[in-house]
Amino acid sequence: MAAVHLSETIRKSIHISSLLIPFAYRYLLNFNRRIGFLLLILALLISLVVEFSRFWQKSFRKNFFRLFGLILRRHEWRDFTGATYLIFSSMLCVAFFEPTVAFCAMAFVSIGDTFAAMIGINFGKRKFLGMSKSLEGSLACFVSTLCFGLFFLPGPVIALGGALSATLAELWDIPVDDNVKIPLLSGLAMSLLNIFI
Repeated sequence: MAAVHLSETIRKSIHISSLLIPFAYRYLLNFNRRIGFLLLILALLISLVVEFSRFWQKSFRKNFFRLFGLILRRHEWRDFTGATYLIFSSMLCVAFFEPTVAFCAMAFVSIGDTFAAMIGINFGKRKFLGMSKSLEGSLACFVSTLCFGLFFLPGPVIALGGALSATLAELWDIPVDDNVKIPLLSGLAMSLLNIFI
């Protein structure tokens, strides 16, 4: 159990560092969608080369697992890693969402998923029926993304809608990686609210 906690702590420490993507898009690229999209395509291609190399080349796979085996989840041994899914969803956010919405949607997965896991693992006592997710973890996801959204989004309703949709996406037990469903569903919700409010 301690090894699981250590693995998840290291994993989420790395996960929170993925905030570099939205902050680089906002502050380094000044919301330049074309350059942001091209850089993310390049990052995705590199990530896919690494993924398929570990699938197909035994020596590469051995070295990859030696470096990253501790932080990989069981399903990632035969599937793409969360990092590849994160880059893919970031690329879609930049391509399809208004820049501020894309920025927050990308940040929500880094912040919300990290807080949900860390609070849920360490303090989660009230489990949702038939799920491994806890009420405490979901509340942590909601509060952390709401606070972030209130700071960066143009209105509290959009921040509330984005945080709520990110939390529901994190909680939703469908076979889609959190790194895809959280940014895309929250980005879609915020985009729709932007139109009507």
